[in-house]
Amino acid sequence: MVKPFRLNERQQQILRATIQHYIATAEPVGSQTLAQEYQFTVSSATIRNALGQLEKAGLLYQPHVSAGRIPSDSGYRIYVDNLLTWSDRQTQTAKKRLESQLQGDNWHFEALLQRMSQILASLSGYIALITFPQTETVQLRHLKLMPLSDQQLLMILVTDAGHTHSVAIHLPDGIKQKDPTELEHELEILSNFLNSQLQGKRLSELSQLNWQELDQKFNAYADLLQLLQQQLKPLLKQRTNLPLVVHGVSNVIRQPEFAQLEQVQMLLYLLEQKQEELSALIFDADRHPEAAIYPKQSPLNFGQIPESRPIVNLRIGSENPLESMHPCTLISAFYRQQGVPVGSVSMLGPTRMLYQQAIPLVEQAAEYLSDALSRN
Repeated sequence: MVKPFRLNERQQQILRATIQHYIATAEPVGSQTLAQEYQFTVSSATIRNALGQLEKAGLLYQPHVSAGRIPSDSGYRIYVDNLLTWSDRQTQTAKKRLESQLQGDNWHFEALLQRMSQILASLSGYIALITFPQTETVQLRHLKLMPLSDQQLLMILVTDAGHTHSVAIHLPDGIKQKDPTELEHELEILSNFLNSQLQGKRLSELSQLNWQELDQKFNAYADLLQLLQQQLKPLLKQRTNLPLVVHGVSNVIRQPEFAQLEQVQMLLYLLEQKQEELSALIFDADRHPEAAIYPKQSPLNFGQIPESRPIVNLRIGSENPLESMHPCTLISAFYRQQGVPVGSVSMLGPTRMLYQQAIPLVEQAAEYLSDALSRN
């Protein structure tokens, strides 16, 4: 995190104009361009002097000796933290754009994540990354056991995040000989018993249950309960490194920052081979409050942020620990269930990003998913 510089009003105006022009054109910015296209009341020589001061401060740099200036990562950070202004209109615009695409349909949550990712990528022109809810916070809504054949039964597990898991289980020898009608009736009783014991518990809690006590309560089905526990174990071991829903890669690789094949390969390698590190980085965002910004009128005061509204985190360029992300900005916000962060909405694009558009979109997408989970 860069310590804020004491920029005078003129330097702030020139830095803001330089960054906005570079975001729009991807071309280095010179004093004459700023003098012609922005209504400064000073000469181009004065603007050139201010650009030199901003370069010495590390906020701008020249890619070539004879070129104009482009923003550094530090310049973008100052721009985002101190020079952007926010209004409720921007937030409401982002909200309406998302809702108009989703059309208020009652989506299955997994399908909603896919659709939200597509919409974010389409509206922003950047890569949208959304994680599934973490299993350590997801709760069991319903469990059902039903005969599949004379040798197998089917266990169906439904979570409050809308996920459905099913697995076929071979029947223990002591149950195979039962009459099919009797077996179906007893499995229904066992399902009701398990729901009464397990419903509402987080999946991460199930591995800590006293399964022997359940065995004693349903001694005739002890072997089956042991099999059920074994089938649940792989699900309980899942943590934050969940698959990412990714859309919009083709949008970003058309940007000038990814004109070279090597840069494209690094980005694709990140998204295809480094998803665990990327997911861990996203979920680590809440430990770095210095990277957080809140889209409202400054001054930023995190003590006054409503708990129900997502906090947006940004990692700009070299603030990202993964080298392949240094040309990029990662914007992320958690979506929550009962106030607990369970998943994230992120946007990945070049540091030359339309921050005023991207930040409200990420914020509103996270809020929409939080509301959807609360309705589940």
